Amino acid sequence: MCAELAPVVWFDELEGDARAVAGGKCASLAEMRRAGFPVPPGFAITVAAFQRFGEETGVNATVEQLVTKADPDSPKSLRAASEQIEALAAEVRLPAGLLGLIESAYRRVAQEAGEDEPAVAVRSSAVGEDSADASFAGQQETYLWVRGLSHLEQAVRRCWASYFSPHALSYRAWLAHGRGVGTVGMSVGVQQMVDADVAGVMFTRSPGTNDRSIVAIEAGLGLGVSVVAGEITPDQIWVNKVTREVVKRKPGYKQVRYVPNRGTGGTRCEDVPEDEATRLCLDDETAKQLAEYGVRLERHYGAAQDIEWALTRGTGDTPALVLLQSRPITTGPKPGEPGRDATAGGTGMAAPPLPSQTDYVVQQLLATSKKKVQM
Repeated sequence: MCAELAPVVWFDELEGDARAVAGGKCASLAEMRRAGFPVPPGFAITVAAFQRFGEETGVNATVEQLVTKADPDSPKSLRAASEQIEALAAEVRLPAGLLGLIESAYRRVAQEAGEDEPAVAVRSSAVGEDSADASFAGQQETYLWVRGLSHLEQAVRRCWASYFSPHALSYRAWLAHGRGVGTVGMSVGVQQMVDADVAGVMFTRSPGTNDRSIVAIEAGLGLGVSVVAGEITPDQIWVNKVTREVVKRKPGYKQVRYVPNRGTGGTRCEDVPEDEATRLCLDDETAKQLAEYGVRLERHYGAAQDIEWALTRGTGDTPALVLLQSRPITTGPKPGEPGRDATAGGTGMAAPPLPSQTDYVVQQLLATSKKKVQM
């Protein structure tokens, strides 16, 4: 079966117009792996599977009706449509044939990981996502530390449902300039999970000043959730692109970190001791190695990049860097414009018009906290 028709495709086997088949995120991961960057293995549950699920279960017509009737200018209308679609996704199981293909790919991940039920990240990958014109960052869901086929199947359906979240519907309506909220397609990436000691983002130009001579790195402890949720002030390290020298070191205040719930799946938040919270969590040599990857990715794509990364335990517990995503920087001042100094989350980086999240389970965490406060 050719790649553009296959419901499930291994990253290393994605060919042709991969963005139309597997969405922006999966296409980027596949391209990075082909280019030799350290990206964890995984597979794409393609747009064809998304369409097949809707057709074989009969939910396509209902979803199309709900989306068509939704008023893109009414948050209440978008929320009502989204809630009904989410309820559908929770009730309707994947067809047996499609579930069998996903199970087969998951077993391949298990074989590579050397575990019966390896932890995976289940990441939304919409068509048009992470392009130069639209990032979709934070608009759909990602689920971390998912273990076992039943939990994987549930996470896939919830990712598909998040394609119709109020934020995603509103964003697509904004991109369509008033021509409705649209339905294009959603893929889901399933990627071997990494146990990060340190994680964060880096930009191959300064988001605050548009300085193209540096790679700006933000780092936090544990998984990257605390960085992208703005719960901490991350460490900032700048590396000169030409000399590869560290030109700025600014410790943050990393008072919490997210770590895996190894028994039940998902993540949990834990406090960080004061001395560790205020100590730089990334040494100069690792920062330089990250910057080298950043420069290579910018050269590869021909544009400034916003990159997700993690420092994890490699073979024999030796620290190893992995890259989790790279997308064009779609915000910030244009060349020739003065740099902006608005900050997001106390990081000193320019505030984009949409949340600059790196696809962790921030929305669920915040929603859970909110419910607890209201009770």
